[in-house]
Amino acid sequence: MAADRPAENEKTPIFRLLAGIAVPPMSAIAKFKLTGVENVPGSGAFVLAPNHYSEIDPLVIGVAMWKIGRMPRYLAKASLFEVPVVGALLRASGQVPVERAGSGKRSNPLAAAKQIADQGLAVVIYPEGSLTRDPDLWPMRGKTGAVRTALEQGIPVIPAAHWGTQLVMPRYAKKISVFPRKTIHVRFGEPVDLSAYAGRVHDSVAMAEATDILMTAITELFEQLRGEKAPAERWDPAKHNQKDTGRFEQ
Repeated sequence: MAADRPAENEKTPIFRLLAGIAVPPMSAIAKFKLTGVENVPGSGAFVLAPNHYSEIDPLVIGVAMWKIGRMPRYLAKASLFEVPVVGALLRASGQVPVERAGSGKRSNPLAAAKQIADQGLAVVIYPEGSLTRDPDLWPMRGKTGAVRTALEQGIPVIPAAHWGTQLVMPRYAKKISVFPRKTIHVRFGEPVDLSAYAGRVHDSVAMAEATDILMTAITELFEQLRGEKAPAERWDPAKHNQKDTGRFEQ
């Protein structure tokens, strides 16, 4: 079990620098409305599992977490660390490079997540693994990384959903829409009860079931924000021969 750490100690100089760079422009572009904040642990390790439909999602979640007082760590695509300045900031803030499957380089996302959890920190894992392929932006089929990390480390997994981000940067877009100012809603849910799956992380069927429970929780939060019901069947990229090209890992 990871050790607790007071949240105020997480706002280190590097995160204050990043916040100084990111928060003012994001606040100018969009008003953030956070709900369910009481569900986010004030200290100690946990997995945050948000929906994912825009390239700017990590920044949106990062700003939301800054406002709460918990500093997020991401399992990020290794190539991002090769970008000048960006790579240095990612390394300095404790983000973790993860190689994509088939890259020829060895990488262990769960081991990386364990290192973060051991320090009593928050790790953001997008269970969809990439931007959703659902035509209407609903959460698609999830992967097992988020629930496996939570179960292996004995830490909570907090579902989250946001809506309004697509107005700032639509899926697959390359530019940010600045005017008019948007509103981004971020809702944090109660920890997902995975107790029935404790000790079963090597059972693929159990992990698939646990992941479906998590995706249902995320979808329900998303339904509340959108004010409408999700499709009865969750989008499955495998059924549509779609490849995973996301930047932030499962």
